[in-house]
Amino acid sequence: QVQLVESGGGLVQAGGSLRLSCAASGSIFSINAMGWYRQAPGKQRELVAGITSGGYINYADSVKGRFTISRANAKNTVYLQMNSLKPEDTAVYYCNAAGLITMSTMLGRDYWGQGTQVTVSS
Repeated sequence: QVQLVESGGGLVQAGGSLRLSCAASGSIFSINAMGWYRQAPGKQRELVAGITSGGYINYADSVKGRFTISRANAKNTVYLQMNSLKPEDTAVYYCNAAGLITMSTMLGRDYWGQGTQVTVSS
């Protein structure tokens, strides 16, 4: 059984920093891409940043220059360093593992973490 466990959310003042971590555990063969999404109250879930196993990275325009995504493939872990945080970054942040293939099925599918709250006060 695959689990994605997130950590690192919390309350921070505007201009501050937080670092999110997400570790995928279980009988994992490979993961194509890992990323972070967020959902603010009353809004749709949106992609914040993603990184493939080969290191290709993309960011939402709203976070470029402030957020940095990185990945430790051997640990099936993805990180999101968030600097210069703004009140509009307040949301629940979800970790995503896309195209995760398990040893048992050798089939790929997407998995989600439970979400971690990030609150930026003004």
